[in-house]
Parts: sequence; C-alpha cells; structure tokens
Amino acid sequence: MTDSTKFFVQNQGHRFCVAPMADWDAKYAGRSTGLFGAEANEYLRQIVARSEFAASSALCLADGDGRNGRWLAARGLDVTAVDISEIAAANAAAFDRQAGLAVERVVADLANWAPPDGRVWDAVFLFYLQCDAPTRLRALKLASQALARNGWFVLEAFAKSQADNNMGPADPSLLYSLDEFGEALPEFEIVEALDGQIRLDEGPRHTGLAQVVRYAARKV
Repeated sequence: MTDSTKFFVQNQGHRFCVAPMADWDAKYAGRSTGLFGAEANEYLRQIVARSEFAASSALCLADGDGRNGRWLAARGLDVTAVDISEIAAANAAAFDRQAGLAVERVVADLANWAPPDGRVWDAVFLFYLQCDAPTRLRALKLASQALARNGWFVLEAFAKSQADNNMGPADPSLLYSLDEFGEALPEFEIVEALDGQIRLDEGPRHTGLAQVVRYAARKV
C-alpha cells in the first residue's frame, strides 16, 4: 500500500445481491484485468461530458474493481469508492497504484454502510447494483443523503424487462424500474430518465443489446 492509496475495511456484511459476497470475491480473485473491462461506464462518461456537470468530488457505490472511480480520479475529482468485496477493492487499489492515482476505497455492505456525519459529495454514481429491493432503496436514500445541494445522482442498471435475456439476473425482483426513483428521490430534478435498449460493451459479462434503466438527477 502506498501513501497515495487510502483503503479501509468497514462493516463487512453478508448481503445477497446476485451472489453472496464470497462468490463475488471468487469472481474477482486472481484477475489481472477488470472483471467488467478496463474502461469507465459509457453513461458515466456521457454525464461528465455535459456542459453543466462541474463536480469536484464523487462517491462511487458498488464500484467493484474500480474502473469508474479511477476514471473520475484521473480527471481530477476527489473520489470515494465503496464495494462489498474486499478482493475487488484490493484489486482496485492495485490498479489505482499502477495508474498513479489516489482513490479512497472502502469495503462495506450498502445494506448498512453510511458515510461519516456531515460528509457530502458533488456526485454519486451507482452502476449495476442488482440486488433486493430493500437494499436498492437504501442505496438510493444513501445517495440522497450523501449529496451536496445541486449534486448529481447517476445510475445505470438492468431494467425489469431484461429478465431472462441472458445478461444480468434472471430474477426481475433484482432489477429496476423508473418508478423506484420518484418514490426514493422526490426532491430531485430529473435530467434524464430512460428505460430502453442499448448496446453494452463493458467486458465479457456485459456485452450486447440489453434493456437498461438510466437515471440522472440533481438534488434541489
């Protein structure tokens, strides 16, 4: 561990999303490249390119082995990233060091993790957290609480219509609908809300046409 890398282990849990934490640890173990590719999520890059996006800090929830948090850090943002898998976070920290970047990485379960009192970020990103409805709802509320005023919340995930389409979970209860966001984030101004088909190219696990939800909104 170098001085440029902050790495914490907090509230290790046993929440089930698509797979238990031990299974995610096994998926990330021994990988010399990112599980979902090396490049940042395309939707993240589109949002950051918008003329009105001016965040200087970001919280990346369920950041896996770090491609999104690392991409943001490379563009000068102060990044905190959270993931349930200790191995994923360790891989992410190693990739960060290789890139000469500093990302604060926290190992924690979003079912019970919360940031320190009073700490907020200019943007919160959440990509492909496919899990039970209570944990999804808590992640949305956590994003709301963690955002500064006028901060951005940005999400992409598989839509309920993606169930049984050979990419992502087959169980629709682990997938998203746009209705969830209005209920969980009533004080937000919508920038974009989409439930539709896009072509993914994010590593071998997420490649091809898929039904997704994209949601971007600002805290007012």
